[in-house]
Amino acid sequence: MRVRIEDVANQAGVSMKTVSRVLNNEPGVREATRAKVLETVAAMNYRPDPSARSLAGNRSYLVALLYDNPSPNYLMEILTGVVEACESHHYGMVMQPVSYHSPDFLDAIDSLVMSSRLDGLILTPPLTDSDALLDRLDQRGVPFSCISPKGREGRIGVTMDEHEAVCELMAHLIELGHRRIGHVRGHPDHGASEWRMAGYRSALRRAGLRYDPALVVDGEFSFDSGLAAGRQLLALAERPTAIFAANDDMAAGVMRAASELGLRVPRDVSVCGFDNTPISQQIFPALTTVQQPTRDMGQVATVQLLNAIRDRSAGRMVRMPYALQLRQSTGPVPK
Repeated sequence: MRVRIEDVANQAGVSMKTVSRVLNNEPGVREATRAKVLETVAAMNYRPDPSARSLAGNRSYLVALLYDNPSPNYLMEILTGVVEACESHHYGMVMQPVSYHSPDFLDAIDSLVMSSRLDGLILTPPLTDSDALLDRLDQRGVPFSCISPKGREGRIGVTMDEHEAVCELMAHLIELGHRRIGHVRGHPDHGASEWRMAGYRSALRRAGLRYDPALVVDGEFSFDSGLAAGRQLLALAERPTAIFAANDDMAAGVMRAASELGLRVPRDVSVCGFDNTPISQQIFPALTTVQQPTRDMGQVATVQLLNAIRDRSAGRMVRMPYALQLRQSTGPVPK
């Protein structure tokens, strides 16, 4: 027999409205009462009826994660965090690919929002930086949360100081004696590509090293683009002794290119990436990288969205910490 909200309320000794407010994570409930209700919900294995909940609250209790990103490792980490936040707040979620350069992508998102009666959207790069999309959502009154947007003023979501993170990573390479350091840029539409490139140049400047445009090759945040960029950099007459790729997928591609040429990492060339996605420890040698708390970023961005759905004045832009992960793919400059 299905457990009803009335059963939970009776067992916990509170009103059905209080149970509803706890399940929707609304303010105004004493912590002791909230804890008792959640304990009762767990003990009775209560699951809210989505259709009844939607009708009662005039919401769908459904959000969507939108993406146009070639890195499956990054997306899976973001998705895991989004799902965790949705489950803990009793929300459903859908994951929807969007072709950022398609001429009708705004209409496609409009259609998705209306057909699914979405309460809000979580945007990943490069969608976070589409002025046309953000303006359309503002006009439609659709709540949304941004992950790593270029423009943060007046927005909610999550971000990180990627510029300083790259400066620290580059400082590690410079301390190892590297002076000729290559860089594989990310996709040109992503703010992360700009921040990481700026960090690369800042670190060179701080160390008194000259910027050489021949050592910078464009990528697209994919393994294949990292492989192509690695081949190009390592074919230079005076090749770099270290290469910083703007994400782990591209760094893995660079390591593949080095292997094709009979070069050993890090004996002949050091390689590092960014994100600390699972691939960073699945390749050999394990990759030196920046730990971007991608899973936590998906979770925090979702929580900020749900806060804004409940109260349009709530929700904020949260800055997350980072940490260097120094592993076996970087070593002293070759002698």
